[in-house]
Amino acid sequence: MQPFQFIAGLWSDTPAWVLTAVDVVLCVLVALVLHYAAYRALGRFTRSAKDLMRSLIKRTYGPTRLTLVAIALAYATSTVPLTYGQLQFVQHILVLCSIALIAWVVWLALTIWLGFHLRRFESSATDDFLGRKHVTQTQILRRIAGFLIWFGAVAAMLMTFDGVRQYGISLLASAGAAGIILGLALQPVLKNLIAGIQIAVTQPIKIGDALIVEGDYGTVEDITATYVVIRTWDLRRLVVPLSFFIEQPFQNWTRQSTNLLGTAMFYLDYSTPVAALRAKAKEIVEDSPLWDRNVFAVQVTDFRERTMEIRVLVSASTSGRVFELRCLVREALITYLQTEHPQSLPRTRTELGGSSHPDSHDVEAMVGGSDHTAY
Repeated sequence: MQPFQFIAGLWSDTPAWVLTAVDVVLCVLVALVLHYAAYRALGRFTRSAKDLMRSLIKRTYGPTRLTLVAIALAYATSTVPLTYGQLQFVQHILVLCSIALIAWVVWLALTIWLGFHLRRFESSATDDFLGRKHVTQTQILRRIAGFLIWFGAVAAMLMTFDGVRQYGISLLASAGAAGIILGLALQPVLKNLIAGIQIAVTQPIKIGDALIVEGDYGTVEDITATYVVIRTWDLRRLVVPLSFFIEQPFQNWTRQSTNLLGTAMFYLDYSTPVAALRAKAKEIVEDSPLWDRNVFAVQVTDFRERTMEIRVLVSASTSGRVFELRCLVREALITYLQTEHPQSLPRTRTELGGSSHPDSHDVEAMVGGSDHTAY
């Protein structure tokens, strides 16, 4: 017997399932080899290409491999001996893979394009409003688009099953009741999704904004499709639903500008030399790198029974610098008053019997020098 006749005889005696498995494996191996060779060649040709092209080729490696495998399996199912039920099952799997592949490719294309779009605007500077605006809008819309893409893909996959399709048709037949039930069940999710679209368009908050929410001061750290993460000054994280920023009032300190005004309040005796205090405060502020050279004022804003209220108004480029500058002004001015004008600190006066104009030294001796400093 000739060698080829012997091999043919062995092949004819081989069970059908073995032939099917060999055919499928060979088709898949050929697809994987072709995919590997094609990407090796593309890698060489795109070494000097733009970053977008290189990233696109790198990120689409998985989807394109799945595409070739699906094509190979489709070819294999057309050549191997399968029953009608087996063929239907394999074709159903290929349909599911195709839907997943389409969703994957769309999601990757959107992610890659948005990533390169953000490179033009991302900046660590707190006053880069254009960059913060685009980062916020892009992150919100990317998460919403991703949810819709994969939600649609899963829905399309489920509709390929006869039982689910019939259920979906029956739901469409009773769309009124089903719509009400579905709307009530998904109300929180839909509410936050719509709020996310509103925030992306109207921009009441942005990444990096300084907010006061429910009495807590913090910075917007992340905005997802359903909630906002706020980093507080003591490094806690507040997780707030997106709908809160549409329905509830809150303070945004940096919506239009990061520059802020800060006040330091002093309650001092009426004998305080206001002109000297103003000169000293200006000296302290001008020597500090925290001041942005825009606003400075020292004013007597109120009179009280025993003290007068003096307000020192300063400005800085960010909320953090304003806070530090206010603390610096308080510490430096109270040290100055204690050293140079101790009589300016709040005192309690007592009138001596038989004398309508007591000597100041007698008054201080009588009250025991009980000075009370207010901040």
